[in-house]
Formats: sequence, structure tokens, C-alpha cells
Amino acid sequence: MMKPALTLYLAAPRGFCAGVDRAVKIVEMSLEKWGAPVYVRHEIVHNKFVVDTLAAKGAVFVEELDECPVDRPVIFSAHGVPKAVPAEAERRNMIYVDATCPLVSKVHLEAERHAEDGLQIVMIGHRGHPEVIGTMGQLPEGEVLLIETAADVATLEVRDPEKLAWITQTTLSVDDTAEVVAALQARFPALVGPGKDDICYATTNRQAAVKVLAEKIEALLVIGAPNSSNSKRLVEVGRNAGCAVSHLVERASEIKWEALEGLTKVGLTAGASAPQVLVDEVIEAFRDRYDLTVELVETAKERIEFKTPRIFRHDN
Repeated sequence: MMKPALTLYLAAPRGFCAGVDRAVKIVEMSLEKWGAPVYVRHEIVHNKFVVDTLAAKGAVFVEELDECPVDRPVIFSAHGVPKAVPAEAERRNMIYVDATCPLVSKVHLEAERHAEDGLQIVMIGHRGHPEVIGTMGQLPEGEVLLIETAADVATLEVRDPEKLAWITQTTLSVDDTAEVVAALQARFPALVGPGKDDICYATTNRQAAVKVLAEKIEALLVIGAPNSSNSKRLVEVGRNAGCAVSHLVERASEIKWEALEGLTKVGLTAGASAPQVLVDEVIEAFRDRYDLTVELVETAKERIEFKTPRIFRHDN
């Protein structure tokens, strides 16, 4: 029986960003340096395949520092942690390595600078997300106010409308965030913003690629975890760009093939914490079922790399 023809449009860039790549390397290098087990506070990145792979090598994932023994190294996830966490690790004389993405650390520093200037901060982000918890935890309670949508702006109670700044989670929808910022600026004209948008280059690039894909395709698959903010945003961007059939899948086994029946043009991308091996797995699953053509749709080239911490360098 002949396989139906299908073109798979593959987004570029997709998958691992520099911050995720660095965080995963930090766990691997820690295992090489200190041996197993090493402890990781929270999932190093939001991807079950990555976490399971590192766990098989000897990484132990915990939610809080008090679950870690004092005589083993602990790594803080790429999402960042409140200041109280490294302070407690130091109090307990623990070896710790901070794998916070440098672009998240940049937002932490912005928040601190604004606070030093006497400004109260409004953070745009998703309540309960580890990155938001980590960023808000850089300053005393009440110094960072969290909002999620433009509608939240109307009910926001601030200390002084003349002394306000805004920051954002790095993995938000570019379009949705612009709407929230516009509402903030309309209500608080004196509002101070970041010199450069807090939404990271990888989030921005992957969303831009999906918008281009959406013009060519009948359905979109995003490889990513259900707790991955940037992956979920890619699904939303696809739908908002007119691709009604936009699905998040962790790996090939989750693809709803019946939803793709009769289609001939499907888009594929991957969130910033999804490794290339899962992309390859999905492509092979399509190849098994279709007479497949893979077409690359490249909208940007990413050459950013982040150094690993000094503790791993040979001169240490």
C-alpha cells in the first residue's frame, strides 16, 4: 500500500537554547567532577526526557534544599532561585553550582537596580512558575508585584505611580506581553522599562519562526513538556497565527495521528528545552507513515553560547 505524501516543514531555530544547553552541561560536568549522586533543586530544565536521562547518570532531582545532604553538591536549575536558597546553602557549608540562565540573571540584576533607585517593580509572568518565584525572590516581599494579563493592570495597587518599573519572565508570548506593557504605560506614564526586552532571544526567535511556518501549513506540532512555558507559548502563537490544529507533544508516541488525517503540510518545531533527539524521533515517526518530504524553514541563525561556571575550568 502506498504511503500518502506529506511535507514536514521544520522550523529553524528550534529546540535547545544556549541557557538550556549550559544548564544540562553543568549537571554532566558536576557528575564528572564529583561523581554520583549530585543533587538538582527543581528540574534542571522543563523536559522529562532530559531529566530522566540525567537521572540515569546519577542526578537526583529534589524540590527543596532541605532534601539534599550537606556532603553532596547541589545545582540550581536554569530557571533561577530566590536569594534565600544560595544563602541557605552557604549557611549549611554546601557546594552549590548555579545553573541559572544568564538571561534570567540579567532580569534579576535589573530588578535589583530598580530597587536601588527606589522603584517598585511590576513583573509580567505566570504565577507559580519557578522563574517568576526566583525573580520575585531577589527582593523583599512587596517590592515586586506580579501581573499576568492586560486586564490585571486595572486593579494593580502600587505604592507610588511615579516610581514604578516593569520586568518580565523570559519565556512569554511576545505579542501578549506587548499588550500588557501598553496597558501599564497607559495607566502609569512614568513607568520605567528595561533597556532591552526581557523576553529572551530564543523565545523570540522560536515564536517568529512559528509565525512564518503558520503561513505554509495545515497543522503544527510543538515538541515540549506540558510544564514548559516557552513550549506552550509556541502552541498559542501557532493558533493565533491561524493554524487551528496546533498541538504540544512530549515525544512521537503522543502524536494524535487522527488529527492529521488527510493533511499534506505539517509544521514541526521544538521548545527551548527539547533536545534534537526528540525532533529526530518525530521525523522518523512521520517517515514510517508518509512518503515524507522535509523542508527546512530558517528564519534566524543562533550563535550564542554561554560559558560554564569557573568551578569547572581547568585553571581552578
